[in-house]
Amino acid sequence: MWGLIIALIALGLALIFGIVEIVNVAHGSLYMLGAVVAWYVLEATGSFGVALLAAPLAVGVLSLAIERVVLRPLEDEKVMTVIATTGVMLVLQHSVLATFGGGVQRIPAPVTAAVSFFGLRYPLYRLLVAATSLGVIALLWLFLTRTRYGLWLRAVRQDAKMATALGIPVGRMYMLAVGLGGGLAALGGVLAAPIVVIQYQMGFDILATAFIVVVIGGFGSLFGAAATAVLLGVLEGAASVFTTPTYARIATLVVMGAILLARPEGIFRRRAASR
Repeated sequence: MWGLIIALIALGLALIFGIVEIVNVAHGSLYMLGAVVAWYVLEATGSFGVALLAAPLAVGVLSLAIERVVLRPLEDEKVMTVIATTGVMLVLQHSVLATFGGGVQRIPAPVTAAVSFFGLRYPLYRLLVAATSLGVIALLWLFLTRTRYGLWLRAVRQDAKMATALGIPVGRMYMLAVGLGGGLAALGGVLAAPIVVIQYQMGFDILATAFIVVVIGGFGSLFGAAATAVLLGVLEGAASVFTTPTYARIATLVVMGAILLARPEGIFRRRAASR
């Protein structure tokens, strides 16, 4: 389940890097913002379903504005975009700190039932999270492979200059990629909110994990990012059976680090190169 949430976040990060070629340091803050916006919407409406729809949409629109106002003027200065997205990260974090506060909040799970597996009871909400994540990943694949805008995004990724010559609105595709990436990060934040605590620095850990997943999966490979995220979740879950969650996270990152040392280009290098 956790691997699939990471997959949503990492897919957004990989989508932005693969098409816009920008390392979005603010991606973890968009994940955090999704959880915070969901908390506010839930407080106002009492409906988790409304929060699940409203938070990714709001953060996606904010991501469109960030691309247009902050990133577009710097699209030829890749190093400056790292500095700019770091600034965006700080602005988002301190804005949330000023409004949401430095304490922690929780969102109750919308489904409290549990199901039995081999004598063990497992929260039904976590199964619904896994199913929702798989459904969104499938919809993203269909969008990229079966729609005109998906075809344009793939064309821009392969050769932006040729796409411009063919009349594809490259600037709009950049905005769409950043908006989709931000929306996916926020969706991950909403789904994770009933499982983790919500606070203004919650994006730090997930950002590091998402970067590791994207690098190991092969920069720009959406399939590689999703597969590596699920692998990370499985490894961490298996390690948790034998040790504490903290040591399980350490062991998982050690394994991922060893893979990265062995294959610095990523384990899905050929697939990434062909897309």
